[in-house]
Amino acid sequence: MNCKILTLFSILVFNLLFGLNYSEDISPIIYNNCTSCHRSGEIGAFLPLTNFIDVYENRYLIAYAIEGDDERHGEPIMPPWPPDREYSTFIGERYLAEDEIHIILDWIEEGASQGDSELEYPMPDFAEGSAIGEPDLILEMEEPHHIEGNYQDDYRCFILKMNIDVDKDVAAIEFIPGNREAVHHAIVVAVPEGSVDYLEGQDLEYGYECFGGFGTAAISDLLGGFAPGMVVFPFPNGLGQQIPANSDFVVQIHYAPLNMATEDQSKINVFYKEESVQRYIQEEIMSNWQLAFPPYELTTISESWQVPVDVSLLQVFPHSHLLGKSWEIYATTTFNETIPIIRINQWDFDWQGFYSFEYMLHIPAGSIITATCVYDNTVDNPDNPNDPPEWIIAGEGTEDEMFFVPFRYVLYEEGDENIYLGEEDTFISGDMN
Repeated sequence: MNCKILTLFSILVFNLLFGLNYSEDISPIIYNNCTSCHRSGEIGAFLPLTNFIDVYENRYLIAYAIEGDDERHGEPIMPPWPPDREYSTFIGERYLAEDEIHIILDWIEEGASQGDSELEYPMPDFAEGSAIGEPDLILEMEEPHHIEGNYQDDYRCFILKMNIDVDKDVAAIEFIPGNREAVHHAIVVAVPEGSVDYLEGQDLEYGYECFGGFGTAAISDLLGGFAPGMVVFPFPNGLGQQIPANSDFVVQIHYAPLNMATEDQSKINVFYKEESVQRYIQEEIMSNWQLAFPPYELTTISESWQVPVDVSLLQVFPHSHLLGKSWEIYATTTFNETIPIIRINQWDFDWQGFYSFEYMLHIPAGSIITATCVYDNTVDNPDNPNDPPEWIIAGEGTEDEMFFVPFRYVLYEEGDENIYLGEEDTFISGDMN
């Protein structure tokens, strides 16, 4: 027998008898961490990972995506989770544990055998429609939005008429994509009724074009959103947000680059609070609209917020555009103690959003919250919108830049720091771009 064939045969026998195999060792990792997005009808449908053949044929691409490299500070590309997990902890973190990464890499190196298909891990039940229950109000886009299929990002705002004449306390707002392969993220706000109708009137298509904002400063706090893999649960008892009377919803949707024309007609589910609200979610925004970035330079921008009273932080959302390189946000107390909030070592515009703390984060009165972002306007930035680099200033346009950090919080009550904000207390919010 040919020596090479004999060697391959020996490896196959060893893997079957003693080595790692897909059915028992790999399928649980893939199905629990990857398949929710990498399947038909979802944002990762271009690379399905739903069975042995899918994973085997893409094994080297998977290896590349889960291995960290020096350019990303050792952080993997997939699963997408920009915050530094050694700095602070959030709900819904997406990552593979070190042993899971090594199991996949070792399996590939050993020959990537399938094993006994009867022992393959069962495919999880992925929720269709609402993951919460029966909504109190369903608002759907009035007509489908046509997506060109020109492999370009498409940012568009749609007005959804609420027709309410009283204030409404909200437990949750759930965005339901009409086309999960196309919708990359969505953000929901409220505006005074009819106040942005003129923007839609200026656009020949349904909705109006928008990027990084909503085309108006008269918006509510951010009310909800969507990103692949996120799950929304109602706010805990006693906490909620309020939608002012006579408001319209505006939904900003980012449609991912596609090479085939398609359509989307998304909707949002609104869940009202059944019990009274003792503490309303409040929002503080740190921003800088005087930005100016010279070409061929790294620029560091810092802003601060002195917290006037004790608060409990629920969520944070650092936001910049294509020059963003890294973020760090922390609080310094009056006793000079440091409270880490969030650090993103490798900013990625495609993966950003509200991050929910595992437990309410107590920030004592008088503390100063500092947010710092490094911007890269050099040729080394592959996302730089200009080649060669040019001056870039603040704005909401694609080639502008932003420093924008909303915080969601409630006024502190004793014991808040012991309240877990995950499923046990039915509160979570995921990434949005």
